Amino acid sequence: MEDNIVNESDPRLDNAHWADVLVQALPYFRHWCGKTIVVKYGGNAMLNEELKADVMEDIVLLNTIGIHVVLVHGGGPEINHMLERVGKESKFVNGLRYTDGETMEIVQMVLTGKLNKDIVGMLLQNGGRAVGLSGVDSGLLRAKRIQKDGADLGFVGEVTEVHPEIIQSLLQQGFIPVVSTVALGEDGDTNRYNINADTAAAKIAVALGAEKFVQLTNVPGVLQDVNDPSSLIPRIQVSEIDSFIKNGTIAGGMIPKIECCLLARNGGVPRTHIIDGRVPHSLLIEMFSDRGIGTMIY
Repeated sequence: MEDNIVNESDPRLDNAHWADVLVQALPYFRHWCGKTIVVKYGGNAMLNEELKADVMEDIVLLNTIGIHVVLVHGGGPEINHMLERVGKESKFVNGLRYTDGETMEIVQMVLTGKLNKDIVGMLLQNGGRAVGLSGVDSGLLRAKRIQKDGADLGFVGEVTEVHPEIIQSLLQQGFIPVVSTVALGEDGDTNRYNINADTAAAKIAVALGAEKFVQLTNVPGVLQDVNDPSSLIPRIQVSEIDSFIKNGTIAGGMIPKIECCLLARNGGVPRTHIIDGRVPHSLLIEMFSDRGIGTMIY
């Protein structure tokens, strides 16, 4: 442990330490410069103020050195909080929230009106150049109504089309696009739909031809034993996923996250990751070190 402590009375140790860090990171800077990555932002990293600040700093740093970053966010806890404030009772169908017209108005207000602008503001305060978008802007996301086991879920949709031109234009100008996942209906359908942010982020990554798709989560990644964080599986081949699901290693809420990684991977995104958003600066660790963090699907 003592080797990792910076001795302020000996500036040579401090300088040597940081020089070594930068030298090790340099090949990664070169590799990622000019590449596009899509980050799904949610979980504890979105609720904890210190972790929020870390994520914003990471995103701005990536953008500053020439990496094209697209940040896609959800906002389930904030939507729940607003529904409680207005006295709107949540209704669930087969475990999924039913989104009626009034709830959809609140979803749009929270995601596109509050959260999206809060994130843009934090990026700006950290020296970044960010622009907030929703899936409605420039027809970025088109969606159709979905059902779960034959049951109607209201204004819950799945993405049918991604038109990424507005994102591509912003990236070319050096901006960080911040996308909230409210989508417009298909042609002839003027409704707005609430979209799963993980799935939307994966489809945006495919449409952009991104080099990397990262999901920030509340767990270390895929664990061999869910009760043992040290049992992290750092790499999983696509061919192994079915067997991991059958034996229960991949279960519960991890299954849809893995499915989003598969969606991106099968769409041509070379690297897909599930990383722990509770770890400070987890994005930088993943991008600029050989140790990596979380689980990579390859």
